[in-house]
Amino acid sequence: MSAISGMTGFGRADGADGDWSWSVEARSVNGRNLEVRFRGPPGFDGLERHAKASAQARLSRGQVTLGVQARREIGVAALKVNQDILARYLTLANQLAEEGATPPSADGLLSLRGVLEAPEEVDDPEARAAVEAAMALTIDAALDALKLSRDREGAQLLPVIADFVDRIAALTARAGTEAAAQTEAIRDRFARRMTDLAPDAPGLEDRIFLEAAALATKADVREELDRLSAHVESAGALLQQPPAGRKLDFLMQEFMREANTLCSKSATTALTGIGLELKAVIEQLREQVQNVD
Repeated sequence: MSAISGMTGFGRADGADGDWSWSVEARSVNGRNLEVRFRGPPGFDGLERHAKASAQARLSRGQVTLGVQARREIGVAALKVNQDILARYLTLANQLAEEGATPPSADGLLSLRGVLEAPEEVDDPEARAAVEAAMALTIDAALDALKLSRDREGAQLLPVIADFVDRIAALTARAGTEAAAQTEAIRDRFARRMTDLAPDAPGLEDRIFLEAAALATKADVREELDRLSAHVESAGALLQQPPAGRKLDFLMQEFMREANTLCSKSATTALTGIGLELKAVIEQLREQVQNVD
């Protein structure tokens, strides 16, 4: 089974008990939280409560639609013929036959409206409860099939998400290498400006050193890079600890916060370019994470 599950899937199961038969379909799509919508046959009031509890036991997020279609077969022996209505049809049919119409057949007469009557359903409470319990088990089976379908989606998502996380790790490492050269770049750039503006100013070297040190401190991105590395480790762990969707959603916000700060602190074009690429990858990862349960 996949370490993570998706949120899109379908499951179906059928069941029967006595003269009842039914089918259950369970579908789900993406959703920030778990929302279960249920449609069931009249007279089985406990099914909705069971369906929602069963879905909550298996799923964490997504919009889930559960539908139960049920029918009851009535045996031929239980049907009754309404003799009064049948006699009226026969009288009319005989009149038409005298005028040249085809005489009525038995099956034709029995198919006419009102001739056959089904007995009123009088349910045994215990029998009705047994049917409802059987339907509940079929609901569980449909939800198990839905969960399996979502797990298959998760198996497809896992390598895609893992690849994005690896790309973030690689970009973070590149940013670390580029950031290490920022201090020297800041000092050289500030020295050139000062030399151009006031080449003969007393204590120029000391001033350059102090100002460059202050600028380098403001541009220090080591904390952001450390947090990005920690987030990469957290993402890898969450992919093996389902359900991970909500936690990954939050982690995407943290990833983007550090990437934004990295860009704002960047003092070189190269580091800014890495930061922008990092933001693009994080956004792509966020779109995939929205599919994770």
